[in-house]
Amino acid sequence: MTIKITLAKHAVMKEPLLMPFGFKGAYLSELWQSITLLSNEHNQTGIGVGVQSVLWSDASVFEQFGETAGNELMADMTRYALKQIEGNQYSTPFELLEETLPMVYQYGLNTLRLTDLRSTFALNALVAVDQAAWALFSRNSGSSFKELVSKYYQDALGEPQPALASIPLVPYGMPEESIDRLLSAGYFLLKIKVGADPEQDGDLDKMLNWDCQRLSQIHSIASQYRTAHTADGKIAYYLDANGRYDSPDRLMKLLEHADRIGALPHIILFEEPFSEDQSWDVHHIPVRLAADESIHNEADAVNRIEQGYGALALKPVAKTMSMSLKIAKLARERNIPCFCADLTANPVLADWNKNLAAYLPLLPELKVGVIETNGYQNYREWERMKSWHPLAGSIWTEATNGLYHLDDQFYRTAGGALDIAEPYESLVRGKHEY
Repeated sequence: MTIKITLAKHAVMKEPLLMPFGFKGAYLSELWQSITLLSNEHNQTGIGVGVQSVLWSDASVFEQFGETAGNELMADMTRYALKQIEGNQYSTPFELLEETLPMVYQYGLNTLRLTDLRSTFALNALVAVDQAAWALFSRNSGSSFKELVSKYYQDALGEPQPALASIPLVPYGMPEESIDRLLSAGYFLLKIKVGADPEQDGDLDKMLNWDCQRLSQIHSIASQYRTAHTADGKIAYYLDANGRYDSPDRLMKLLEHADRIGALPHIILFEEPFSEDQSWDVHHIPVRLAADESIHNEADAVNRIEQGYGALALKPVAKTMSMSLKIAKLARERNIPCFCADLTANPVLADWNKNLAAYLPLLPELKVGVIETNGYQNYREWERMKSWHPLAGSIWTEATNGLYHLDDQFYRTAGGALDIAEPYESLVRGKHEY
């Protein structure tokens, strides 16, 4: 089946955050929602609702241009992509991404003059385009996610999970009482941001000291709780340094501290300790390292696996569903566990993420599938954003005791993530402003 894209439109909506959101040693104040509409020759429509994160996708762009100008640059790349797509024909969303990604990346390098641009920046710019393409193709190929995925990529998918545990984010400034509330509410796998720059001076010794103190603080709270969802009954930790560590030696100092305080067995994932240009062999590191930003394609995934990384973070919300499925297939063939991480996604995009997370095999230390979700912790207008979900109020849209329960309707409808959300359609067609 070939579909011709006859109309491609784009709009952005700026969503303020409850408080500054810190990682990679910097802070965000808002996240731009990227809304894309694609129509075909039969007047069928697909909508994508991505989220732009300049700081996550390329911190150097954020540092050079700042938050607002960086967002404008990414939105410009999305609009350029749509100009290239309009009027052309595609057989699958995979083909659309394969043809569009190189052009968009070169546009960033040549026209916008973003030298040394990371491929992740271009992928982030294409998330809404890719989701809209999947939505458009679903109009003729069935509404369930597994029906949409070609037989070739179905090898990446395991058995559907009855539930997914929500992984909340513990950012730099989260107070102790908020951490305690998360654990009391049933959350059992905490994503802990490390790699802070407490004095904004780039001193890595100070960073390490801060991380050690922070881990001690969190562990003193979490060690008081038990859970039925981990193999050992302990609260699990998922640390994320966003490439802030400069060497395995410095990382080992943090892990030695974790061992001294009894936290090391709790750490089931440590994501991106080093920058992507580092090629350390990490087979000797005593925790499972996960690759995220450093994986732009399948070749990058193979490289990280060969270096000793034992897990891959999949991000349909940040690097497109099409690319995530390719990487998931490769990982499944090599018996490397995967999980779906967040990018502070809006409710519709978060449920698009759940579609892949729901078919991933379990992490070895866990008894239930997982997905990171932190939008509810960070957006000022989260309740209004929830009301814009096409299937708002469905059981899988809210975590109960830390779990999203996935019923038959979720699997039949792809969680509503490919349906038309009227407020987003009105916005992108220019009918209303919000």
